[in-house]
Amino acid sequence: MVRTLTSVAEVMTRQVVYLPEATMLDEAAQVMRDRSIGDVVVTRGPTMIGVVTDRDIVVRAIAENLPPKTTSLGDITAHELIMVEQSATVEEAVHAMRERGVRRLLVCDADRKVVGILSLSDVALMPTSA
Repeated sequence: MVRTLTSVAEVMTRQVVYLPEATMLDEAAQVMRDRSIGDVVVTRGPTMIGVVTDRDIVVRAIAENLPPKTTSLGDITAHELIMVEQSATVEEAVHAMRERGVRRLLVCDADRKVVGILSLSDVALMPTSA
């Protein structure tokens, strides 16, 4: 059971990796492997345009026979950024994930600067209260 008083900031992953939309999928997969992460934020210049996960690479590219050496992140990015403020409760974040049908949320501070990512696995790994 999720503790309602736990803030997103307490359980989020603070490592956020940004890659340009022109990055090929094989390179993005190698970055994910090397950093032990499951997602990257895709950028166009200084602007964030979406998030691509390891699952996206498999489902949107490999399963569709798109070659990972010539298919870019921009080719498979969903172009939707869903954010939650770091002060929100985990319960509120999980509700937002359910509503939007996503497994990850970008976490921002009060100035809307990205400070982390919250995934369902972060929530699943939360210690349970006694």
